[in-house]
Amino acid sequence: MIKRPRRLRASKQIRDMVHEISIDKTDLIYPMFIIDGDTEEIPSMPGIKRYSLDDLPSALDEVATSGVNAVLFFGIPKEKDEMGSQAYNDNGIVQRAIRLTKKLYPDLIVIADICLCEYTSHGHCGVIENGRVVNDKTLPLLAKASLSCARAGADIVAPSDMMDGRIGEIRNALDDGGFENILIMAYSVKYSSAFYGPFRDAANSAPSFGDRKSYQMDFRNKKEAIIETQLDIDEGADIIMVKPGLPYLDVARTVNDMFSVPLAIYQVSGEYSMIKAAALNGWIDEQAAVIESLTAMKRAGAKMLITYYALDAAKWLEEL
Repeated sequence: MIKRPRRLRASKQIRDMVHEISIDKTDLIYPMFIIDGDTEEIPSMPGIKRYSLDDLPSALDEVATSGVNAVLFFGIPKEKDEMGSQAYNDNGIVQRAIRLTKKLYPDLIVIADICLCEYTSHGHCGVIENGRVVNDKTLPLLAKASLSCARAGADIVAPSDMMDGRIGEIRNALDDGGFENILIMAYSVKYSSAFYGPFRDAANSAPSFGDRKSYQMDFRNKKEAIIETQLDIDEGADIIMVKPGLPYLDVARTVNDMFSVPLAIYQVSGEYSMIKAAALNGWIDEQAAVIESLTAMKRAGAKMLITYYALDAAKWLEEL
C-alpha cells in the first residue's frame, strides 16, 4: 500500500505534530450570572453560580488566574417590570458589575448581554402589546441598554433578543453617543431551542406565557441563518454568533464559509448540563467530552467559544 493514513496517527508526538485544530485559552469566553442579592448555586447547572457583587471579585480573580480573557455578563435584578427598565438603568446590576470588573481587572474583556428577558416581569425579550412581542418599540430600549452598558465600561455589547433591525439601532445609538469603538457581538443565528432550559432557570427568565418561536429561529431552517447573518453584518455587527453549539455545527460551518466576520459559538446551558450530568453519573469522561465538543466547534469555524466550561477547559488545556 502506498498510502497508509495510520502512519500519521502512530504516536502522540506525530499526532500533535500534524493536528489541524487547536483550542487556545484566549478563545474562551466565560458566561457569568450576576444577581442583585446573595450568591446562589444553580441546581440545574452544577458548579455554576449566580454571583453577588460582594462575591464577584473572588470569581473574577479565578477567571484572571485561569488565563481566560473575556467574560459575558447576564443580570438578575431584584425587581422586574413590563418594560425591563433595569436593563437600561445606569445603576442596574450588570452596570455595577461592569464598573467593578473594569476597576479590578481593566484588561479583562467585558461583554454585556443585551436583552430584556432577564428584566421583564413577563420574561419575553421585548415590549408586549395585545399578547405579542412588538419589534419596533423594543429597539429603542435595546439601544438604551447598550448605551448604559457602554457608559459603564463594557468593551462589547451582545444583543441576544433577535428583534429585526436591532443591530442598526444599537450601532447608531453607540456612534451618536460617542462609543463608536464599542464592538457589537450579534447573536445572529439564535435558534428557538430546547437546550436553553437551565439558562432560564439560572436567569429566572422563562416566559410567563407562550414561547419565543415568533422571534428566535426555527431549528428546521438553515438558509434563514444566512439571511439573518447578512442583515446583522450590513447593520454593523463586528462579531457574529451561532447558538446553540453542537447541534448546529452545520449551520456554523456554512456561516463561517460565507462571511469573513469573526464567528463565536455558544455552548449553551443545556449542553453544559447534559455533559455535567453524564459525568456526575460516571457515564462519560467529562474532560474528554468537553475538549472534544469545543474542538468540534473550532473545526466548524469558531474563533471564540462561549462556554460555562471555560475555566475548567483552560485548566485542562494546560494539562494536555
